[in-house]
Amino acid sequence: MSCEDENRGTVKVINNRYKPSGHFHYGSPNTPILNEMGKLLGVTNPRDITHIHSYGGEAIFFESLSKGKLLATRCDNPLCESHLSIYEPFRIHCPDCLVKATVLDITDLAKRTATVHSFMITERTGAFNTLEVPIKFVNVEFDGVCTILMGYLSLGNPKIGMKLLPIFNTKAPTYTILDISWVPAGTPESELPQNFTF
Repeated sequence: MSCEDENRGTVKVINNRYKPSGHFHYGSPNTPILNEMGKLLGVTNPRDITHIHSYGGEAIFFESLSKGKLLATRCDNPLCESHLSIYEPFRIHCPDCLVKATVLDITDLAKRTATVHSFMITERTGAFNTLEVPIKFVNVEFDGVCTILMGYLSLGNPKIGMKLLPIFNTKAPTYTILDISWVPAGTPESELPQNFTF
């Protein structure tokens, strides 16, 4: 079957259960792997697979990015050592007491206090193979938040302590972590990447 098959796999939710339909796996003919002398050493085994990835309790976080909002969570268990600790990245449960955490909108906090804690520039994309290289990864810290969020800088060059603003892919969201990026504070909206807004 062709990868262009009109029956490519899709998933609907019916009665609170995933209901897949269509084709999720496409094989292609093997090709030989030969050395310089023409000796067979192996074969390629090309496949195109559609993976179903369930977000569960984190779905609200990824959906919020598409709406220009950054959500975090807070432990509200008064018996926990981490009582009132705010976590970003988003966590469903407190990592210390395992009580379900309270969801918070920290968009305004991020716009006021986001700074570069550390950064790394790489030519190797790994799981982020949809981003143009070099990728400028930034570890972003926020006032009053006890953890650090890793993201990527869309414009400019990172510096430790640099003030940042979050930008969101609200016009063509992917519903992944790539829907949030960062730009230096003071960046005009006219310079934002395509599909991104403040």
